[in-house]
Amino acid sequence: MSAVAVPAVAPPRRAWATDLPVLAVAVVWGASYLAAKGITTTHTVVAVLVLRFAIVLPVLVATGWRRLRALTGAQWRGAGLLGLVLSGIFLLETYGVVHTSATNAGLIISLTMIFTPLAEAAVTRVRPSAGFVAAAGLSVTGVVLLTQGSGFTSPSAGDLLMLLAALARTVHVLAMARIKAVRNADSLSLTTVQLGGAVAVFAVLAAVPGTGASPWSAAADFGGREWAGLVFLSVFCTLFAFFVQMWSVRRTSPSRVSLLLGTEPLWAAAVGISLGGERLGLLGAAGAVLVLAGTAWGRRDADRERAGA
Repeated sequence: MSAVAVPAVAPPRRAWATDLPVLAVAVVWGASYLAAKGITTTHTVVAVLVLRFAIVLPVLVATGWRRLRALTGAQWRGAGLLGLVLSGIFLLETYGVVHTSATNAGLIISLTMIFTPLAEAAVTRVRPSAGFVAAAGLSVTGVVLLTQGSGFTSPSAGDLLMLLAALARTVHVLAMARIKAVRNADSLSLTTVQLGGAVAVFAVLAAVPGTGASPWSAAADFGGREWAGLVFLSVFCTLFAFFVQMWSVRRTSPSRVSLLLGTEPLWAAAVGISLGGERLGLLGAAGAVLVLAGTAWGRRDADRERAGA
């Protein structure tokens, strides 16, 4: 996603007018873990994913129909491949959040900000800085402590699934950067094809016996609370979030957007503790601090290296 040049110093009021919607995206993303946990069980993961994205997909298609038709065959194939990876991310995240706390989920998934530069360094054979390696070590230590909030025990299945989801997100980011056909593709069209591919995967899985409730039976069992949660995930965490990113990156720098979105784990912890009644314990609280400190340190170090390149 390319950014339009902006003045070096923007008026404070205008800067905040751009920052606040982006910060709102970080808040709703942070809240999405508790929302998903509240409406999903192991038996309904696939069904909820079908419903969540089937609601917003027609809006995206209708909005970007002309640009979708302009995609080349190579761009369709590239975006479709990314959609397969995306489906894996959402499956891991949703199954993961069912089996762990919303706080843990939000903090563990933030490790993507550390894993991605490390994986990029491995692919390009460019050694990361000592500061970044130290930041990565701090974050990993934090995750270990985070999963031990009630004492030293084995990490839960949900914690491990969220860790795999963070790795899958890393694969997705690297694939987007390395698949040449999608580099210059329209952002709206690329997102629409990816979500369409993911929905197709979820729909196929929903039709396989033994994968849980069908989308229709899950929807029929929803009450007002479940429907409110589903609409929140679909409209705010997907549709609203995507369009705000599209809008904001053209009015400010990608680094500023990334910095604001990087507060997502803070909001996940705040929502999980204040609304979900979750408790971290002393070890868990120490781990949360280390994860946040490590990811912030690593992000700043990576930004400095890019600026000096």
